[in-house]
Amino acid sequence: MPPPMSDLATAERETADITSGQDRADRVLFATMLVSAALSLLASFVLSVDAVKLAADPTAALSCNINATISCGTVGTSWQASVFGFPNAFLGLVAEPVVITLAVAGLAGVRFPRGFMLAAQVVYLLGFLFAYWLFFEAVFRIGALCPWCLLVTLSTTGVFASLTRFNIVHNNLFLPPRTHAVLLTGVRWGLDRIIVGLWLLGLLVFIVVRYGAALIA
Repeated sequence: MPPPMSDLATAERETADITSGQDRADRVLFATMLVSAALSLLASFVLSVDAVKLAADPTAALSCNINATISCGTVGTSWQASVFGFPNAFLGLVAEPVVITLAVAGLAGVRFPRGFMLAAQVVYLLGFLFAYWLFFEAVFRIGALCPWCLLVTLSTTGVFASLTRFNIVHNNLFLPPRTHAVLLTGVRWGLDRIIVGLWLLGLLVFIVVRYGAALIA
């Protein structure tokens, strides 16, 4: 015996509500990616301009040379600032417009193939790891912090976290079913957001504890 029409209508409404709710959640993720990538692009542009200034004059006074600890010049003249033979900031000028395009397309409702999103995840994972390698190099080897570099680190984290959450929700990472189920449960509980929040808070505490009064000296 077929189910009553009222039951079918209720099921359809529930399905529509779930789909609508997921679409809203996806838009929030893409909006977060857009804002984060735009901030990273801004920082990359400023760092690129500063890199040109430092190439012409390594002693150039930059606007973010605040003291011995907060000094874009110190970081910008280190070898870590040009790992591939050109300023690292140039990578941001190339990569972030791609992320912005992806985010805008996502906000417009474009559905990307799973393979494409997996590739985006892998590529941005490399960028994420590179950003944090530069952060820890600045802290432990260079001994100075660059505000614009910190903005890149923060915004890269925002993009990576949003992209990862989206790909887990939509099963774009081709993970084993059990692994995906565990990650999906964590995402639905909001554990990923808690982890990111605690991670960023931990970085802030780490910086304050390590440098203390030198940050404002």
